[in-house]
Amino acid sequence: MNKKQRERLKQQDPISLEITGIGHDGRGIAHHNGKVIFVDGALQGETVTAKVSVVKSKYEEADTVSVLKAAPERVQPPCEHFGVCGGCSLQHMEPSAQIALKQRILADQFKHFGHLEPQQWLAPLTHSQTGYRRKARFGVRFVIKKDSLLLGFREKGSNFLAELTKCVVMDARLGESIMPLRQLINGLEGKDFIPQVEVAAGDDTVALIFRHMQDLSATDIAQLIEFCQQRAWQCYLQPKGYDTVHRVYPIEGEDRLHYSLPDFGLTMRFYPLDFTQVNAEINQKMLKMAVDMLNPQAHERVLDLFCGLGNFTLPLATRAKYVIGVEGSEAMVQRGYENAKHNGITNVDFYAQDLTADFSQQVWAKEGFDALLIDPPRSGALEVVRYLPKFGAKRIVYVSCNPATLARDAGELAQAGYKLVQAGVMDMFTHTAHVESIALFVKE
Repeated sequence: MNKKQRERLKQQDPISLEITGIGHDGRGIAHHNGKVIFVDGALQGETVTAKVSVVKSKYEEADTVSVLKAAPERVQPPCEHFGVCGGCSLQHMEPSAQIALKQRILADQFKHFGHLEPQQWLAPLTHSQTGYRRKARFGVRFVIKKDSLLLGFREKGSNFLAELTKCVVMDARLGESIMPLRQLINGLEGKDFIPQVEVAAGDDTVALIFRHMQDLSATDIAQLIEFCQQRAWQCYLQPKGYDTVHRVYPIEGEDRLHYSLPDFGLTMRFYPLDFTQVNAEINQKMLKMAVDMLNPQAHERVLDLFCGLGNFTLPLATRAKYVIGVEGSEAMVQRGYENAKHNGITNVDFYAQDLTADFSQQVWAKEGFDALLIDPPRSGALEVVRYLPKFGAKRIVYVSCNPATLARDAGELAQAGYKLVQAGVMDMFTHTAHVESIALFVKE
């Protein structure tokens, strides 16, 4: 839309809509003047007034202005910034209804892509609805018109930063520190040079990584260090790319955080910028479920694809005879070996391999496996899945962050003779429409 069209929409009065459904993105679905309208902030069964924000030839988008008739699932959002901050989209929906929506999304995708349905639906994995998120990237910007420095997430549907004072879905150590961080950076000489702060929390401590576009003064660096020192946190600076990240506090000791996996007696060490699951409690439950589903025996060989730092690999190794983990990053391979050594595990090996490229000639790819776990990115792993039957595994557990690509890949596995035995959702990102899921396939 051009500027005139946007201005015209702003001047139009809200319209009354009956919400007859809810989409996979959590928006309400209504019909008006022969068009489908996707209504942000509306729930199925509600009557709302809404203001149209986007007009297309076949559909429109709108934002809820008021709720005339509320659905039973509507609740008071736990965060005062909900509706402005774009970090969450479903806080107005009761958590059990959020889970039901995610289960429906997964079922719809299985039917749509592969005409599949699991023999058994698993009970959803859930935990805390607030205080769960351990990693994030906060944007930083000084707004002259407001005479205020903002720190946090973008506004909904905008590139502007929301004016946050706290975040209830973040780990409390981080979510309650947004205002102190704003005040800290606002008091720096180089506040205009800091566009973002990456945050990562382990079980015992937190790391802050300050990105800065120009060199910071010694006084500014001292203030950042003091802020972290008072909280026994780690402080990092990042003048350019990720390879320039370096710790300035504490000076001594390894730059690692850690999280525990008590069901397996493991402690996992990670660098603050490593990929780790943002929800530690769901991660623990997910690992136990995945290992139990795959059920590796003491005489079996297991393959873990897209293994990262060994999050699944090492728990599997506590049950299996031997486990191979494969990951595209050499740094993650080294982290996997580091974690194996730290936990006294010797029956694992890690290999660096771009799994989007041909790996058929790799030594590990020519070996047979009894069971296999795969945890690919959002794009799924279509080419990898087509190769999986060559490993000869009788059982495959597929962990997914995108139900559409899971369902697509499940169709490929079905053609290769694998039966979809179990599937379920995991509420890794409460209050969002993001669906994490897990499925077990067994060779017929």
